[in-house]
Amino acid sequence: MLNDEICKLRDKLNKSIEQGDDYSNTYKLSVELDELIAKYYKELNPGKKKLAWI
Repeated sequence: MLNDEICKLRDKLNKSIEQGDDYSNTYKLSVELDELIAKYYKELNPGKKKLAWI
């Protein structure tokens, strides 16, 4: 389920931040998480207008 993927990736991102991983890796995880969240909301509200930033 998409929600589970979001939770796993969020945990991965948090660990990356806590451990002080390389910025590029943390940034990559953050972008992936943003994309999953956008996908989640698209599926949640399929009839809504597309937002400019999604």
